[in-house]
Amino acid sequence: MGGVTRESLEEAFYEFIKVVATRIPADVYEAVKRAYEGETNKLAKAQLEAILRDMEVACAKSRPICQDTGTPYVYIEIGDDFPLRSEVADALISALKRVTKEGHLRPNAVDPVRLKNSGDNTGRYIPWIHWELVPGDELKVHFMSKGGGSEAPSTLKMIPPLRGWKELAKTVVEAIAEAGPLPCPPVIVGVAVAAGADIALTLAKKALLRPIGVRHDDPFIARLEETILEYVNRLGVGPHGFGGYYTALDVKMEYSYRHPASFAIGVVTSCWATRRGSMIVRSDGSWEITSKHLAPAGDGCRVE
Repeated sequence: MGGVTRESLEEAFYEFIKVVATRIPADVYEAVKRAYEGETNKLAKAQLEAILRDMEVACAKSRPICQDTGTPYVYIEIGDDFPLRSEVADALISALKRVTKEGHLRPNAVDPVRLKNSGDNTGRYIPWIHWELVPGDELKVHFMSKGGGSEAPSTLKMIPPLRGWKELAKTVVEAIAEAGPLPCPPVIVGVAVAAGADIALTLAKKALLRPIGVRHDDPFIARLEETILEYVNRLGVGPHGFGGYYTALDVKMEYSYRHPASFAIGVVTSCWATRRGSMIVRSDGSWEITSKHLAPAGDGCRVE
């Protein structure tokens, strides 16, 4: 049996990114469907109906879920013994360029100095790749395409440690209230408490990779997720700002140990068009997408 090659790695990434760009995660689709069924505000319900239809059409026609196809964020867990380790980033970038050229992603990488779009979603530090070295000989990749509107309300607050936990929920709710319709609700909210500013925002964004309804394994954090979700949904912002109950589909929280003198809170949002996925590549060249998505079925789609 042959092993993984540079070419097979790029092909796996290419197919994977296409799925993430055009087929919404099954947990997000089901959450929006539940929101639609439970919403009583007529305007909000109409928005949720349109969102569901958009997800289904994108899947059936292999088209982008939203015109803003986002900035690519990649979280890689690479085994000590995985071959071609030095070629993973190059294969990923090549696949990203191909997917963009074919129209599954809009080119969104702009040089801030020269105000020039690279045309292929790549450039200085883009895609943003977060590496983690782990035992084994496999490669796990988590891909998230983060829209600009949902990125704009990102919030960082440095709270005096004695007031930290007391102000956590307030910080999150105020951030979502101030954002209003900008991040295209219903959103998924990522929250993190950490030692420093960079850690808090990184962990808050990484928390968005966790499926809707899956709670943190720490019971205290899990309860906070549920409590903050309830507070956010009392705001009345609703889908696309039309009112109603469902401003957020879920809240995901993470934390790191902190310095005694610091309590950093990071808050990020992901719009309803949450495009994320996970895959695994094995040393023998086999690979599979491990996340569940909508899948084409005749003229429509189905949940995998």
